[in-house]
Amino acid sequence: MAATVTPQPQMGLTFEQVWAALMETRDNVNKMAARVDQASAAVKEMAAKVDRVSENVGGVNQSMGELVETLISARLWEKFDAYSYNFQRAYRRVELFDDTNRKRTDIDILLTNGEYAMAVEVKRHLDTKDDIDHHLRRMELIRQFPPNQCGGKKLLGAMAGGAVDADMLDYAHSVGLFVLELTGDSVRLATPPAEFKPRQW
Repeated sequence: MAATVTPQPQMGLTFEQVWAALMETRDNVNKMAARVDQASAAVKEMAAKVDRVSENVGGVNQSMGELVETLISARLWEKFDAYSYNFQRAYRRVELFDDTNRKRTDIDILLTNGEYAMAVEVKRHLDTKDDIDHHLRRMELIRQFPPNQCGGKKLLGAMAGGAVDADMLDYAHSVGLFVLELTGDSVRLATPPAEFKPRQW
């Protein structure tokens, strides 16, 4: 009688099969890591580009602000002759320091004569009350920490802009500030309302 052969169950994978599977897994992991590195590099490059654009935009904004300030400062003192202020000197970028030599604020343009000093804040576009309110707080600091050019003088304030919104014009006048605006290649002192009274600090 012939012997019956019973099939033996397979005990597992061979060493070669396990090794091949490990190598395949390693290759897949390396491919995934490479894709992650590429994505990371792309993100870093994009972030660098955003930084460069931000720097350029910031530079343009600063240059535009300086241009508006230069245009407005040209012979600005003459605009107030109708009020008999007769300003004789104009200073740009005047910095104010306290007794500990800590900078407290600065003045875009400062006009002076023997009796008065006028601090002019220049904006590319005067369109928010915050800008005007900030200048009012600056005026208090100027009175508290006057630069040499202001010592003993009556202090006046003004806002100037490359463009000025109508409601901001009204608001500035209501708090006693003069307002100037670029018109073409010149600077115009806005006509205040009849009840306007310039504020003194």
